[in-house]
Amino acid sequence: MEVKIEQSWKEVLKDEFSKPYFSQIAKFLKEEKNSGKTIYPPGPLIFNAFNSTPFSIVKVVLIGQDPYHGPGQAHGLSFSVPPGIPPPPSLVNIFKELKADLGIGIPTHGNLSCWAEQGVLLLNASLTVRANEPMSHAKIGWAEFTNSVIHQVSELKEHIVFLLWGKFAQDKQALINGRKHLILKTVHPSPLSAERGFFGCRHFSKSNDYLVQNGVQPIDWRI
Repeated sequence: MEVKIEQSWKEVLKDEFSKPYFSQIAKFLKEEKNSGKTIYPPGPLIFNAFNSTPFSIVKVVLIGQDPYHGPGQAHGLSFSVPPGIPPPPSLVNIFKELKADLGIGIPTHGNLSCWAEQGVLLLNASLTVRANEPMSHAKIGWAEFTNSVIHQVSELKEHIVFLLWGKFAQDKQALINGRKHLILKTVHPSPLSAERGFFGCRHFSKSNDYLVQNGVQPIDWRI
């Protein structure tokens, strides 16, 4: 698979692209496509999180599980959907918490690109999924790649905020050096769990407070 990825990430992750597991990912995706399977997001957007948020500007890492699996929803940024696609329920709950925390009005769309461009790495643990089959690519090697991404950000940068929402994301805590970064954990914003701690977590204001305390420009969370 030809990887079209922003230059600073290409340098940080260069060892990963030459490992056998990465070749296996490329082989698997090619076989899926050749057998007529629909894969989300479209090929040019698989590395959108990295191309939208160069390594050099990362301030916050928001870890999702895998891409949305419905038509037109996934565009390579965790929790985000392209313009014109209704925000899914978890994203609606994110917006509700944003309003409660910072008084930001509920947006009319679900495109989080403006967060990505300010340094919020919207990283899914799996970068692809088969249409209508959640977690269908969870075991093809993406976890090894994205675990390396998380570890490299932890090792090579300082004062990053890691947002770990739900057990799946919280299991990534072992990859992060909590002595030099802020780790914020709560339940997933899904309607199944949001009432058990996501609402009221105030992670947006806590993220900005930490960034400001460490001399970093805060995120403008308005969409």
